[in-house]
Amino acid sequence: MVLKIIEATEAKAGVNIMVDGVPCVVRSMDVSKTGKHGHAKCRIEAMPLIAGNKKVFVSPGHDKFEVPMVDKRKAQVLSKGDKVASVMDLENFETMDIPCPDEELFAQLVEGENCEYWDIEGQKIIRRKV
Repeated sequence: MVLKIIEATEAKAGVNIMVDGVPCVVRSMDVSKTGKHGHAKCRIEAMPLIAGNKKVFVSPGHDKFEVPMVDKRKAQVLSKGDKVASVMDLENFETMDIPCPDEELFAQLVEGENCEYWDIEGQKIIRRKV
């Protein structure tokens, strides 16, 4: 569910955008202005929020990008499995199994302590220990 649409020239570093249906965060953006009647071109370097490779592409400055809805929530770790943690949301007490692809973060998670998970367009991922 996308709530906002921005132009390519507004996609500054740190802004979340959808690239080919994948939610990404912009790492860098360079604008090159062309001649007298030309349009600006934006070279955007973006990293996926969940998993994948870096995406580098060029688009016209007037192109539109969707901004994905990122819901950041806190949860308590109930148990740990194979790169998956069973957590309970601290607001609505819903229990769910959420993947944690970052091995270093997964090693820091302790049962009974809190973590922060992100709900990105329906996909959930553990992002940090609280």
